[in-house]
Amino acid sequence: MIYLALSIISSTGIFVIFKLFNKYKVDTLQGIVVNYVTACICGLIHNDKGLNPHEIITSNWFIGVMVLGFLFIAIFNVMALTAQKNGLSVASVASKMSVIIPVIFGLYVYNESLSFQKITGIVLALVAVYLSSLKQKENSVITQALYLPILLFIGSGIIDTSINYFAPDDRIPLFSALIFGVAFVIGTSILVYKNLRFKKKFNIKSLPLGITLGLINYASIYFLLKALRVDGLESSTLFTVNNVAIVAVSTLIGLVIFSEKISTKNWVGISLALVSIVLVTLA
Repeated sequence: MIYLALSIISSTGIFVIFKLFNKYKVDTLQGIVVNYVTACICGLIHNDKGLNPHEIITSNWFIGVMVLGFLFIAIFNVMALTAQKNGLSVASVASKMSVIIPVIFGLYVYNESLSFQKITGIVLALVAVYLSSLKQKENSVITQALYLPILLFIGSGIIDTSINYFAPDDRIPLFSALIFGVAFVIGTSILVYKNLRFKKKFNIKSLPLGITLGLINYASIYFLLKALRVDGLESSTLFTVNNVAIVAVSTLIGLVIFSEKISTKNWVGISLALVSIVLVTLA
């Protein structure tokens, strides 16, 4: 369970860095691009089995790398648009509730176990994610752009499912590095376009937090993939525990570090998160 715990801690760290982006007025896209190149370098350094371009291109997981690299950038932009048009709560709920997609995939494709206790835990986890993500005094108008949260829900679920499905057991660092590398190339292309069309220059303030985010982001993916390879730990269980724990811990960090207000519904969500983790884990 150590890999799962480290994945939860790392993923929660991403939440903290994004909050700091806003606090220090860091350009989000620029920070994200720096993050991707940093995470890519981490994976290449961590890779100890050589780098053979022909072997990579002809591998059965290379297509997964290309798809995931594109989705990393695309879903990030969908998330930003969802937050702007529908509100932060809608964006948070849509992205985290998508855990149901890899859970169903694991149950159906990998024939993972399913019991009444596990079903109860998964349902409670979804309710916990919803309640924990709700923010007070936020004007959310879902009907304005209903397709955005739907795209975010589907895209986030596909990312989690694809990472587990395509990742080779013995090439996790390289697999992660290449995904981040593809995302970096696409993100850089967008930055160059914005620079040429809108004369938007790169801000040096994007470097420190972007690099920090990259280190944490690589760790979150690496530890998640390592946890998924632990014998006896089913993906449906892992994704449920991972996502609901991230939401609950992030909510508490928002209270302690950023002095965010937590409503009664948020506290109920956190409580349900703990119950769902116990139920799914013991199932």
